[in-house]
Amino acid sequence: MNKIIATVCILIALHGCNSAGTHAKRIPVAMAGNVTLYYDEIPDQVKDALTPADSAVAIQNFINKWARRELLFRKAESNLSPDLRNEIETQLGETRVNLVVYEYQRMMMMQNMDTIITREELESYYSNNGNNFILPSNIVKALFIKLPVETPGIYKIKTLSRSDKQKDFQELESLCYQFAEKFDDFNESWITLDRLSLELKEEISNQENFLKRSRYHESSDSSSVYLITIYDYRLRGTLAPFEYVERDIKRIIWNNRRLEYIRDLENGIFNEALKVNDFKIY
Repeated sequence: MNKIIATVCILIALHGCNSAGTHAKRIPVAMAGNVTLYYDEIPDQVKDALTPADSAVAIQNFINKWARRELLFRKAESNLSPDLRNEIETQLGETRVNLVVYEYQRMMMMQNMDTIITREELESYYSNNGNNFILPSNIVKALFIKLPVETPGIYKIKTLSRSDKQKDFQELESLCYQFAEKFDDFNESWITLDRLSLELKEEISNQENFLKRSRYHESSDSSSVYLITIYDYRLRGTLAPFEYVERDIKRIIWNNRRLEYIRDLENGIFNEALKVNDFKIY
């Protein structure tokens, strides 16, 4: 092992000398079967260790892993049946074609496809496809607070949580940052009531009645008090608010645009081939 490390250290030094030349000869470092590993094939992160000795050890470890993989591949290839080898070659060919086509399509889309989606397009899609955006769950805009039962001034926090005044909310926020175990304000974004109910120890058995009954909910257990203020809600089975599905609509429009572009690209290439007689059926 020491001899190998010493040899690799010499290769590192030689490589450093040769790197100044523009046509340096490739340096072989190992052979497994009839496959040769060259020094320039070793990743830079393996070679660039703190010291030459550390680099030599890292390179030796890389060589060992490379040799094990190559030898295993050689053994496996020689023991597979001809039919299985042909099947693998076919799969490799298909994979190569798919990868080349995918990268070409991606390049052409990046260069030529319109990626700007206006708000007017989003709203128009929403208006014309309302049946696709029916809520499967009840959603809410709400405030959730979890407090230790021994929180000082807890009655004031309860009162502030029911206020619509901005100054009261600011005071509530300040108190909750001091005492609350959890303070989540979902006034600007919709969430499912299922997600909110996970925070409670009790199960909400009839969510529709729960939402229609009151804007405020309070419950407790031996260690915590739970406060919920409902700002707004939408019931399952009704049309989802635009802002709740806006990102979904954007993805749908973009995907439709992508599929249309790829279809036009393929048709254009196919039709051009027909014009120049580059496609024939015998």
